[in-house]
Amino acid sequence: MHMKRRTLMAGALLTALLSPSLAQDKYPSKPVTVVVPQAAGGANDAIARIIAQQLGQQLGQQFIVENRPGAGGNIGTAAAAKARPDGYTLVLTVNSAHVINPALYRNTGFDPVKDFEPISPVATAGYVLVANNGFAPNNITELVAAAKAQPGKIYIGSAGNGTLNHLIGEMLGKATDIQMVHVPYKGAAAAVTDLVGGQVQVSVQSLPSSIAFIKSGKIKVLGVVNEKRVAALPNVPTLGETIKGFGSTPWYGLLAPAGTPRDIINRLQQEISKAVESPEVRERLAGVGCEPYKSTPEQFASLIREDLPKWAKIVKDSGAKLD
Repeated sequence: MHMKRRTLMAGALLTALLSPSLAQDKYPSKPVTVVVPQAAGGANDAIARIIAQQLGQQLGQQFIVENRPGAGGNIGTAAAAKARPDGYTLVLTVNSAHVINPALYRNTGFDPVKDFEPISPVATAGYVLVANNGFAPNNITELVAAAKAQPGKIYIGSAGNGTLNHLIGEMLGKATDIQMVHVPYKGAAAAVTDLVGGQVQVSVQSLPSSIAFIKSGKIKVLGVVNEKRVAALPNVPTLGETIKGFGSTPWYGLLAPAGTPRDIINRLQQEISKAVESPEVRERLAGVGCEPYKSTPEQFASLIREDLPKWAKIVKDSGAKLD
């Protein structure tokens, strides 16, 4: 009897010791929802679909992209924060929604640190200042001159209030002391469509949402927003080459609700690392003006904590505020 009890106890102990790895081996056992807190057609949506498809192939389960736009990304991010922390609801977000919105909005509905388990960044994206072909300026110097000659007469379209391209437009106005009229749209796709049509003269756009229009000659590029020139447009100068100190390179990353088991976080990080090293993924990201970016969960958490005060200062200096 004692021998049987000791055998059962030993078996239970072995099961307990192995259970984390067993759980990791079994995950995912059903489809995983990847919340994108922006509308379809923008950079985050394009990146999410590339990564989700690759993760699905690697893990043998569907990774379903679910767009939940609104309030500059707050609605989808807050919903993801409240999801069950079991690894079956994730959020693939852009830095603007996660580390800039807390300084822009009185209440985002989520805590960017306490409510999430960072998994890994997945990519950076190229951003550009683009213009309608009929608009006279061909570079940032000419745009600034035109805006100063006609204050309040140039219309700048964005993907919506509080989006990254809206904020970059505000930062540009502050850095150059010009005033343009902001026209918010419900997503980047709508903004770039009206830019082509001439309803607005300029727009800050991600390359995923604009590169097809640029390459087909339907719009022109006045400058690259990123700190460095982007591989997709190697001959186009950055805005920072004219406006000293100006520039931003947005990151996109995958996070899980706080409390998601560590073994699932680690498994996903390993799979993302594998995914972004895939030649197919790298080629697809490059095709939309993006570059792969990966780190450990700990490094990603540090990036978020460092970015929050940095962007809080930028937002304060720009004077931008949304409620």
